[in-house]
Amino acid sequence: MSTEKKVKILQFGEGNFLRCFVDWMVDIMNEKAGFDAVVQIVQPIGDELSPPSKILNARGGRYHTVLRGVEGGKPVELFREITCVKGVLNAISEWPAVEEVARNPDLRFIVSNTTEAGIEYREGANTFPAKVAKLCVERAKAGLPGLIFIPCELIDKNGAMLREHVFHYLADWGESAAAVWVEKDCVFCSTLVDRIVAGRPDAESAARYAKQLGEQDDVLVCGEPFHFWVIQTDFDLEKEIPFQKAGLNVVYTKDQTPYRTRKVRFLNGAHTATVLEGHLAGFTFVAELVADPKFNAFFRQILFDEILPTIDLPDADKRAYAESVLERFANPFANHRLLSICLNSVSKWKVRVLPTILDYLKMFGKLPPGLTGSMASLIKFYRTDAVNDSPEVMAYFKTNPSVDDILRKSDFWGMDLTTIPGFAEFVKLQLLGH
Repeated sequence: MSTEKKVKILQFGEGNFLRCFVDWMVDIMNEKAGFDAVVQIVQPIGDELSPPSKILNARGGRYHTVLRGVEGGKPVELFREITCVKGVLNAISEWPAVEEVARNPDLRFIVSNTTEAGIEYREGANTFPAKVAKLCVERAKAGLPGLIFIPCELIDKNGAMLREHVFHYLADWGESAAAVWVEKDCVFCSTLVDRIVAGRPDAESAARYAKQLGEQDDVLVCGEPFHFWVIQTDFDLEKEIPFQKAGLNVVYTKDQTPYRTRKVRFLNGAHTATVLEGHLAGFTFVAELVADPKFNAFFRQILFDEILPTIDLPDADKRAYAESVLERFANPFANHRLLSICLNSVSKWKVRVLPTILDYLKMFGKLPPGLTGSMASLIKFYRTDAVNDSPEVMAYFKTNPSVDDILRKSDFWGMDLTTIPGFAEFVKLQLLGH
């Protein structure tokens, strides 16, 4: 790592995802777009550094990524040494050092992935937004330029939520001057991230990678080649952090909703609509389904004929994303178990599949057969012993309810599904055909 580079990014979260997504991007921007930046990582929880954080520090912040997947129909493994990370600080035992970074005039960005529960307000608690608020106070008192916040937590409107909680803490503490500074000088972006990161390789792959790299890297992280980052902002972010100039798959938008809908319906919805039937048919992994002619045809039907028309984005964008979903599902390295995806399928079906069915019906005056039929697969699956859901859901299905009773269970689906014209009849016919 060059000592001439500036610490421009403070990163809350030392986990595999950020190191294989954000830090990987920063490394590419340094190489291809002259970004010339260093990332200082902060481990946000725990009284001391975790073993991986200690290893990363011992390696001077240097580690490798291996992107494994399918490109152009062929398996690939793409290696990269990441050299843009300075190291890891502990947010509790090394907080003064974190504050020192916050007072660095070169610092411009704060990125984070503190899990879905990380962006929260709890009075008197030292949450992630509270830590951010403390750093804002320090930076405002020093009269330094504002910061740009780019959170990666998997919650809707993550940037807006972080901003709200920061202001809440500043109000609690009576830090009105810092609040004015945040309002005037800081930018909070809401984002949607998309990359499957597997983390550490299995023992056999780790040994092979050590041989290929000529060293043992115990903080090497594996992910898929696909990456996509939607950043919602009115601010001209590209002029300060050149994602697109470096050729990275980053989109700036004033409304990320269509992209979030695209991901939930294409990627998550296709999973939920297919894996239950796949398990019932005796398959174990998603890649096996894609390789099976019958299920491959079903994937294409629901992706291109049923989901695609309901997404409000340019046709070429939708088709390219649908093709990428199939390629990602076919990833031989993912080992994505069907039963893992089947977890909590009732709530998943409500969010990932039902809205598409309703939009399709409104657009075309008829039901999408593949997605509608997935309810029959759900009912059949929930009558087996493989179900893993909330105690309430599992207890309900153990009462052996009728199909009509299941479809009328509005606390499951948010509505009475028997009120959808032809829905109950279609599901019953599908069940009879099994």
